[in-house]
Amino acid sequence: MAAMKPDPPGGAGCAPIPETVVVGIDVGGPRKGFHAVALRDGVYRDQFASLDPLALAAWCIQVGARTVAIDAPCRWSRTGRARPAERALAAEGIHAFATPSLDAAEGRDFYRWMLNGAALYRVIEAHFRLFDGVNAATGPVCCETFPQAVACALAGRVVSARGKGVVRRALLREVGIATVPLATIDLVDAALCALAAQALLAGRVKTYGDVGEGLIVVPACKPFPESGRGPR
Repeated sequence: MAAMKPDPPGGAGCAPIPETVVVGIDVGGPRKGFHAVALRDGVYRDQFASLDPLALAAWCIQVGARTVAIDAPCRWSRTGRARPAERALAAEGIHAFATPSLDAAEGRDFYRWMLNGAALYRVIEAHFRLFDGVNAATGPVCCETFPQAVACALAGRVVSARGKGVVRRALLREVGIATVPLATIDLVDAALCALAAQALLAGRVKTYGDVGEGLIVVPACKPFPESGRGPR
């Protein structure tokens, strides 16, 4: 786990770089599909929903995204147990579903959303290289993030995942993101992911995990006092 240029609580490393577009993507199963939100200069710009990873990748290119942050595992567990990123988040009181091995995921319906996310990464990574912990400003890049962890970064503390719609909308408004266009929790979470993309482009993030099993990227802030828990 490594931190770069941490901000005080509230700032959360989300200051935009002028003239840039970033995209956040919430991932569901094959029937629910993908929901994406684009921010330009830190302001809501557009949204898109599709069942097709190819259509979503094309939209990211169309809106001119520099960075794309995705709420789904970017790599499978090598051991079949929780990845280092998920264990590191749990140590700070932020709990996500453990990512299994690919073999285990293919045998259970519950993990179909993770398989859908893997399909998206395969397409996205043809245009946006997967963040490897090194400078993200050298070209189009994608990364894994986690909306609950982003919400905690914005709050400067661990917030409960219960009533997440109200809490997350309020946190988005505090950093100037219009929430009226975000009609569903999927779009709210996509907007939180976009803030992680924005922070990554600015080089102001905290990373959890390792390259081999996947880095989770969160806007930088102080360590969280434990006060609430909840999986993604």
